[in-house]
Amino acid sequence: MPSLGISCVRYLVFFFNFLFAITGGIVVITGTLIQSYYYHYSNFVGESFWTAPIVLIVIGSIIFVVACFGCCGAAKESPCMIITFSIFLGVVFLVEIGIGVAGYYKHEQLSGILEKGFNKTLESYPNDKGAQEAWNLVQSEMQCCGINGPEDWEPIYKNDTVPRACCHRMPVGVNKCTREYASTEGCFSKLSNFLGSKSLILAGIGIGLAIVQLIAVLLACCLYGSFRRQYETV
Repeated sequence: MPSLGISCVRYLVFFFNFLFAITGGIVVITGTLIQSYYYHYSNFVGESFWTAPIVLIVIGSIIFVVACFGCCGAAKESPCMIITFSIFLGVVFLVEIGIGVAGYYKHEQLSGILEKGFNKTLESYPNDKGAQEAWNLVQSEMQCCGINGPEDWEPIYKNDTVPRACCHRMPVGVNKCTREYASTEGCFSKLSNFLGSKSLILAGIGIGLAIVQLIAVLLACCLYGSFRRQYETV
């Protein structure tokens, strides 16, 4: 008969693996949503900004496999499976710490990256279809105009005309979008605040999961030691 202490640790391992199954799904969903719904802003921030969501999707999938090792190891009282579970979980722990650090680092760099991306795409706007589509998307979805305001379009249009995406509430009978009817708020501040919150979410998820999994690694090591002592006394 296993001791009461071993039983308690085993149930704790099962409990934490149940949490892993849930958090794994949350991680996959979070990474997928950020990647699919907001990837079109990569024209302004570059491809590297979206590495973390892809890693989250991969990590979320791995968590399910790791949870299976933990459950099977606890149920079969297998020291080998428990130590394999601990190693896998330790690797995931380090990766998630990396995601948290990367999310914070990207958040600190975001303003400079956005400023460079906005200026580059604005200059290439007249001849670059990709830049035009990116600006139409950000101005429509964020309800903004230009980098800091509608005046930023004057060097492009040479008059008070702005892209149609800048005008979200035009009077009846008015077909030309001008600064008079355009949104007064620039896209730089809106997109910076929006993406900044997303990078902090990535950092929070990575660090939060890492803390939970560190506790699970310690519990798994305790369970591994208990199983080894039990077999040595048999």
